[in-house]
Parts: sequence; structure tokens; C-alpha cells
Amino acid sequence: MMKNRILSSGISGFIVLAIAAAGAIGFPHQKTFRREVSIVNIPFSALDKDGLPVGGLRAGDFQVFENGEPQEIEFFSETAKSEEVILTIALLIDTSGSVKDKLRHEIETAAEFLREILRPEKDLALIMQFDSEVNLVQDFTQNQADLVDALKSLRAGGDTCLYDAVYLAAEEKLRTEAGRKVMVVISDGEDTSSLVSREEAIESAQKSDALIYGIGVRGRRSPGGFGDLERFAEQTGGAFFSPQAEFKEIQETFRSIGRDLRGQYSLAYVPTDKRKDGTFRKIEIRCHKRGVRIRARRGYYAPAGNR
Repeated sequence: MMKNRILSSGISGFIVLAIAAAGAIGFPHQKTFRREVSIVNIPFSALDKDGLPVGGLRAGDFQVFENGEPQEIEFFSETAKSEEVILTIALLIDTSGSVKDKLRHEIETAAEFLREILRPEKDLALIMQFDSEVNLVQDFTQNQADLVDALKSLRAGGDTCLYDAVYLAAEEKLRTEAGRKVMVVISDGEDTSSLVSREEAIESAQKSDALIYGIGVRGRRSPGGFGDLERFAEQTGGAFFSPQAEFKEIQETFRSIGRDLRGQYSLAYVPTDKRKDGTFRKIEIRCHKRGVRIRARRGYYAPAGNR
């Protein structure tokens, strides 16, 4: 039933990746495993008291815990400085009837964001719109002109199936991608017509290893209810922003997301708990440097059975 809401299909993957070499997840020049292992890869942000990225940190500055148990960091990278790591962005734009007066600013600022953040012939992005249905307007591409043309084609009308959009972007498009995976979701309100629940959408995003950046655009008359976007960001390690429906405010929000993406780190570990029980395992990253706050996803789902 859900596949009728998107014009594409994909193959599911898992957040715990089986790899044969460290380079497969973007940690160049480090250890290589000669046998298949399960490894948990966590992209995260290290922020100062003003919420700005802190650069120059090393693996020894961090400690990672799974369900309260310390884990050994096997790989570490200041991701934004690694040329090998691909950035993959799914840009989801609410085109329900209520965004009609805001859509032009959203399109213009989103186009600027993609032009600034995507490295030519390296990174990928797609455009999805959601109202009463979810439509893939532009599939993954490195061509920025195609992405901008797709944005310009958007028109407003219909209800808001926010959960369906997040679920399908994660399940059908991001799950099988490699590198850093980011979902940027722009909306002016709450879900009104999805077939899946909010928790199902969050679980799908977590299993796809995607960070969600939520942009809740506030109109003059209706402040909007953005609890869903906030929870998506909180549970996946992204961030939530709530700008006024004005060009400069939305523009600054996209620039903040760009700064955050340029200042990210990644670490990976082989879990001490080897059980393939499909359970959700809580993750906590601590930094030994004073005044540094970590923003990362809350956990991951272990593989199930013989996967």
C-alpha cells in the first residue's frame, strides 16, 4: 500500500553494516578487517556552548557506550575533511496547500543550499515533495542544475503526509546508500494524512543511518506545530530549526545546516554484544573536552537472525 505513494522502489539495508574493509564506510588509512564483522557507524556533531561546531578533536577525546557498556572505537574521522566520504542528501519539501505563500522562499533558499554544500562530481541529492502523496521529483544526482529545475517545478496543494515522506525516503532511497546520509525536511505544520505512524518513520530513519534536519517554517498567522520535526531530529542526531517564513530567516537556517554538516565527525565500533536479536540499543558518546556537547542519534537496531 505504501509503495503507491512514491514513484520509485529500493532494497532494504541495515544500520549495522557487514564490511570487509574499513574504507567501505569512509574511514581511509585505518585498520582493515580480513573477515566479515558487524560494525556500528555513528556520524555526530561536537558543539560549543553557542551551538557551533568544534573542530580539531581526535578519537582519544571521545568515549562511546552501548546500553551503558563502554565500546572500543575502531575508526574515527573528522568527516568533513575527508574527501573520500560521499554526502548523500534527501531534501523533502512540504507542498501541502498551507505552504503556498511560503514555497517560493523555500525553493530559492533550498537551491542556494544545494549549490553551496554539494561537491561537484562527488556528492548526491534528491528532491521529494509531499502533500496528499509523496512524489520523487528528482532522483539522486550530482547535477545541480537538475536539482534546481526540480525545485522550481514544485506546486502547492493537498494535505500533509509527513510521516510517509520520511519513511519512504529512508526505506526506499537512503537505506542502500553509503557515506554520510542526511534528510532535510521542510514543513509548516503537523502530519494530517499518513499511512504510517511517527514511530515507524523514526525507526526507518534510524535503520537507514540518516540524520534528519527539520525546518519548521512559521507563518504570520499560524505558528505551526513542530513536535514531529523536533522528535525526528532528536532521535536521529540531526537538528531542528524554526524560522519565520521570510527569505533571510530560511536562508540562515540552511546556512546553519551547512555549517553543521561541514563540522561533523564519525566514529565506529564493533559491539561487544554479538547477539543478532533485532533489539534497539542505546548509544551515548561522551567528550572529555570541557564545554563540548555531543549531538548524535539515540541508538540503532541490531541485526536480526542470520543477517
